[in-house]
Amino acid sequence: MKVIAVNIATQKTILWGGKEVQTGIYKTPVSHPIMLEKEDVAGDTVTDRKHHGGTDKACYAFAANHYPYWKKRYPELDWNWGMFGENLTIEGLDESVLHIGDTLQIGNATVQVTQPRQPCYKLGVKFGNQGVLKDFITHAYPGIYLRVLQPGTVKTGDPVEILHHDPERFSIREVISLLYNPIPDHIPQIIAHPLLAESCRKDLNRILSRLT
Repeated sequence: MKVIAVNIATQKTILWGGKEVQTGIYKTPVSHPIMLEKEDVAGDTVTDRKHHGGTDKACYAFAANHYPYWKKRYPELDWNWGMFGENLTIEGLDESVLHIGDTLQIGNATVQVTQPRQPCYKLGVKFGNQGVLKDFITHAYPGIYLRVLQPGTVKTGDPVEILHHDPERFSIREVISLLYNPIPDHIPQIIAHPLLAESCRKDLNRILSRLT
């Protein structure tokens, strides 16, 4: 795996439900290294701390190899890296072989996989079509949120090395499937995983309570 682009955003105002809302989803590539810190990326905009940023979601990474699928589906958009609001666009990132708790070395930073991305209306606003949320869930290659174990800088061209595969082997693809197509018998095992992001654990607990 390799970093294809590092992306940050300034605050942007969008309209939603007749109200002005602030967002940091409009990320664009920068030529300088970015610093992955414990709760966010230095210099990036995080406007909704309830759902983004924090120790469990300090950084978001998305696969460069998924871009052709989306460009074909939404050809009218002005495409660039960072289109999905990711801080890191990574060549070769594969949600089927990355697991909750896997540890990665990216540039000078050591990070840990915590959960898949769950899309919200702001992605729909950016794409000009709320239908992208259903497409994103159906495609089921959502990218990964990262916990920063050791802060450090990351730049375009840096290799991404898997330092440790978590022994439980709950892949990101499996978790995104359970969030939107739940199988009750499988959910408790993932809920119990100590390295799962707390927000994802709460979502899975709510899902399980509805099903049982």
